[in-house]
Amino acid sequence: MTLQVGGHAIQAEYAATPEALSEGLMHRSTMAADAGMLFELGEPDIHCFWMKNTLIPLSIAFIDRDGRIIDIQDMQPRSLDPHCPPGPITQTLEMNRDWFARAGVRVGDRVTR
Repeated sequence: MTLQVGGHAIQAEYAATPEALSEGLMHRSTMAADAGMLFELGEPDIHCFWMKNTLIPLSIAFIDRDGRIIDIQDMQPRSLDPHCPPGPITQTLEMNRDWFARAGVRVGDRVTR
């Protein structure tokens, strides 16, 4: 799917099934520069992520029910360290590490379809 993120168009895979949500971007060695994965998480809650079996460094944007980014965090490959949002979210967007910083996307920006 095509998403608009802070004025930038990106191509995102869509993870909404239990299988896609648990697999995410694991076991991949590369991802296109302006590509990512949108995770659809359901009702607002504190959803934490880790990088077990994920081989590429990523940045994650935590998105609230209004489509606003409430936090962005960098994640290390193969790490079991939890990455949790500061408040309830309904979606996350994972991109190559530093993509949000390079694109000028910040907390408060919107993610739309």
